[in-house]
Amino acid sequence: MEQVISSIKVISKGQGFTDITYAVEEFIRENNYVNGILILNVLHTSCSLILNENADPNVLYDLGKYIESIVPYNSYKDLNIQSKEIYYKHFQEGEDDMPAHIKTALTNNSLSLSFQNEKLIIGIWQAIYLWEHRSEKKERIVNIHAIGEKINRNYNENN
Repeated sequence: MEQVISSIKVISKGQGFTDITYAVEEFIRENNYVNGILILNVLHTSCSLILNENADPNVLYDLGKYIESIVPYNSYKDLNIQSKEIYYKHFQEGEDDMPAHIKTALTNNSLSLSFQNEKLIIGIWQAIYLWEHRSEKKERIVNIHAIGEKINRNYNENN
């Protein structure tokens, strides 16, 4: 068993989903892993990692609309019977910043996944997404900690 700690850079296009499945699988191949586990961790507080459907784009559309409905910009209504509007105190980085922090807190900043025979063990209709909660394009870093069995490709190629 060997372990590697590394990272991949992801450029988001602003709010929405960026499929990073291929980049994670490429990491497995480039590091000569065969079987093992990965821990993915996004190093930012205003985006998330999710595992979700990759077949119907309406799933991602609906996820985005739903999270916008429960985490509005600028302010929110408290849940008491005598509901009052509460304004965010953290707004210095823009009106999308505090809602982005809340969205991250409600979702995931890390994923644990297994891989076997150099392939992620995920469902046929699943993909790994970086879910950007900020409006503008951002450069994001996803930390990867891999533990597993490696294959010696040089040995196999020469014999």
